[in-house]
Amino acid sequence: MIVHIVMFKFKDENKQENLMVVKSKLEELVSKIPMLDKMEVGIDFNQSERAFDLSLYSTFATKDDLKAYAIHPAHLEVVELIKNVTEVSKVVDYEI
Repeated sequence: MIVHIVMFKFKDENKQENLMVVKSKLEELVSKIPMLDKMEVGIDFNQSERAFDLSLYSTFATKDDLKAYAIHPAHLEVVELIKNVTEVSKVVDYEI
């Protein structure tokens, strides 16, 4: 199984609204992208200086499934939205 985790720091402008929109759009991907096994999307409540604002945890059967997800049109659409409302992101992918 492949695990894909991404954390995002959002811009201050319209932050709360953008968090909710991005969360919803990411969660919709599960029904649109067959190779995406599971996705959890969480909005941070800690709000410490070290914290990111939103994270996603997703799983795939294979590395090829993750690669296909990365270029899927529905995913790319959400990526464009995220690029417009975030300052920074960090990612980790690993195999279990």
